[in-house]
Amino acid sequence: MPKPIYTDILIIGAGPVGLFTVFEAGLLKLRCHLVDALPQVGGQLTEIYPKKPIYDIPGYPSVLAGELVDKLEEQIAPFKPTYSLGQRAEKLERISGEELGRDSGVEGFRLTTSRGEVIEAPVVAIAGGLGSFEPRKPPLPNIQAFEDRGVDYIIRDPEVYRDKRILIAGGGDSALDWTIFLAEVAAEVTLIHRRTSFRGALDSVEKVHELAQAGKIKLTTEAQAIALEGSANEGLSGVRIKTKVEGERSIACDNFIPLFGLSPKLGPIGEWGLGIEKNAVVVNTRDYATSEAGIYAIGDINTYPGKLKLILCGFHEGTLMVQSAFKRIYPEQKLSFKYTTVQGQPTGFEG
Repeated sequence: MPKPIYTDILIIGAGPVGLFTVFEAGLLKLRCHLVDALPQVGGQLTEIYPKKPIYDIPGYPSVLAGELVDKLEEQIAPFKPTYSLGQRAEKLERISGEELGRDSGVEGFRLTTSRGEVIEAPVVAIAGGLGSFEPRKPPLPNIQAFEDRGVDYIIRDPEVYRDKRILIAGGGDSALDWTIFLAEVAAEVTLIHRRTSFRGALDSVEKVHELAQAGKIKLTTEAQAIALEGSANEGLSGVRIKTKVEGERSIACDNFIPLFGLSPKLGPIGEWGLGIEKNAVVVNTRDYATSEAGIYAIGDINTYPGKLKLILCGFHEGTLMVQSAFKRIYPEQKLSFKYTTVQGQPTGFEG
């Protein structure tokens, strides 16, 4: 077996919630090691929409997803987190305190990654977002032939669409946010949605309607795409849609972007004996512990009554989780919580 990496908290997932948890753990002098299947930190923010503006982070009226990741990395740098990137968390087993080498005798865990790295820790925090994921694709004939030839499921760089004719399909936050953003980039933006009501934030819904009324975008509800027009060789030339009022018609466009969300898959995490409900890990809201002592789940990967899948909520969950983790790691020590305004600038770890 390779020489294990020892840490206080093993964080599975290096997205924004996992990164911020490093900061909160560092305030309690707990070290963290993060494992992520992606080759870089940031999770979906980096991999899927680094240029997407985020509006609900305190102190930032608007911040690009990629910028938020950069700031989080800057914030946790004093606490010197270590990483195993580009490898998936595979096998998790319980080990005794003696095997873990802890004086407290608290039992812990041994994780083996897809590359054979071994990490041992008394606490595991699953912050894997939606787990492994893939975009939900509309059931259109021959859609695969147009992928990367006019059909995109993820927007990584909005500049690709500058001065282009764009058709977006969807009714959630991503569809609304990108419609608003691309209205200032693309030559023409059309949004179609199969219902008259939207699932996204009310403020975004209002902005989309205002843009439509001002003639800056085209909005068609009770409509859905039924066929793609063009050829695999020359690329997309348009999309045929079916509407409740007008029947069938074609919309000329350079790019079709169906934003129907992601299909989450827990992968090996689903085999670790945790309570699972609708592809999410069940936790309690006292400290976001799972059904297995010493394993916590924070961020989009968990579920509980009233759960909201917001980065903001994940930050809160990680903050409470590390308080519980400290008590598990050091059961004989009294935890004295201090405001950062009282204890001053975080100094991090030496060496």
